[in-house]
Amino acid sequence: MSSTPLARAIALAALGASIAVPSLAQAEFLKDSKATLGLRNFYYDNDNHEPFVPSLTTPTRPGGYDQREWAQAFRFDYISGFTEGTVGFGLDVTGTLGLKLDGGRGHHPDNNSFMPSDSDGGGKDDWSHAGANAKLRLSKTELRAGNALQPMLPVVLTNDSRVMSQLYDGGMLTSKEFDNLTLNAGQLGHVIGRASDNWSSLSVAGGTRGSNQFRFAGGDWKVNKELTLQYYYANLENYYKQHFAGLTHVYPISDNQSFKTDLRYFKSSDDGKNGEPGYAFNNNGGYAKNSGEVDNTTWSAMFTYSLGGHAIMLGHQRVSDDGGFVWLNQGNVTNGDGRNEGNGGSDFYLFTNSVVGSFVRAGENTTFGQYSYDFSKVGIPGLKASVSYLSGDDITPTSGVGKDLKEWERDERIDYVFQEGALKGFGVTLRHGTYRSEGVSGLNDTDQTRLILNYTLQLM
Repeated sequence: MSSTPLARAIALAALGASIAVPSLAQAEFLKDSKATLGLRNFYYDNDNHEPFVPSLTTPTRPGGYDQREWAQAFRFDYISGFTEGTVGFGLDVTGTLGLKLDGGRGHHPDNNSFMPSDSDGGGKDDWSHAGANAKLRLSKTELRAGNALQPMLPVVLTNDSRVMSQLYDGGMLTSKEFDNLTLNAGQLGHVIGRASDNWSSLSVAGGTRGSNQFRFAGGDWKVNKELTLQYYYANLENYYKQHFAGLTHVYPISDNQSFKTDLRYFKSSDDGKNGEPGYAFNNNGGYAKNSGEVDNTTWSAMFTYSLGGHAIMLGHQRVSDDGGFVWLNQGNVTNGDGRNEGNGGSDFYLFTNSVVGSFVRAGENTTFGQYSYDFSKVGIPGLKASVSYLSGDDITPTSGVGKDLKEWERDERIDYVFQEGALKGFGVTLRHGTYRSEGVSGLNDTDQTRLILNYTLQLM
């Protein structure tokens, strides 16, 4: 039972390659092809400290308050080369399979934050999906279209913080025709989430109706070796329009010293039916000057001093008073029978995208810092560690009146990748987050631990 979905994904890859290659009769298609099998073992412990008071309707403690889940994932990727000629063609295929190792009734919340829910209230025994992207290359421009897209751009990031990562369907164009300039544009229509086995329309956190059109365009200009400028525009139909501007500068002080400046600015406003019945949303659980509508400006500034293996980062982030920051997040979109599809949980391009909290509510001022160390500088390559702290205040209460709210989080992380021997390439990641708040709705005091084991087999 458990091997069937993965076998179908591998068969799909083989079938795609066998159909494409003979018809195109081009050696480069196979010569530059790669195939990998990724293995990920993930243990997730979410200890929610909110006190539970039994009632007639809720006589027992919900599973989400003592969440402990464990799963194994397999991911097959086939990435072809391009056929020869002025216009090159190719095919990429992805197949994923997740297996539940632990996560039964009482330890699996209905929000599907880690794996899909079964009818008994526990996690599903297995879940899977397969997708493919057709691709075309002309000169230094590539077009990809299909249902296995994984964009990594300031206005849309692919979440990979659970057992399986998100996949989007749509099309993306990337061009590097001009030296030091990378242009990106595209349109996305649906997503399959990190903890789901069904496709969903696109939305925002708190949105209950989906949108099937997310368009984006922009570019990265590497002005010189030290300075990079970015600009992107995005539009989620009937929800929001968003402008992003970014600047990254690295000043080399000496051979083993540098000072990095990272500035990010987002301006978001409503679009189309946003605010009307069906397209109003709860603004990520926070205050909105115009209820149900997007109206936000968020800026962030980070400064990092690096010396040898040491790196110290300090920064500040400001969210405007009229509404919280907004990004693609399908947490409230349900299927036909009203069940949560598990398509929520999306990343956004700010440092406050942390282990537990987000720190992007209306009016919030967040000061943050991080210390990290690369142990390769003392003869232990592959070992890295970091600790970070975020403190947010001046959060506007959801009602818009009353005392401003506060929250803080401390995160620790350690990563090790074996560099040689039988375990070469085997990676271990341990993450822990401690979150506390004063009256912030939607999140309770939480201690969260994640243990992740990764290994990738090169098949060809």
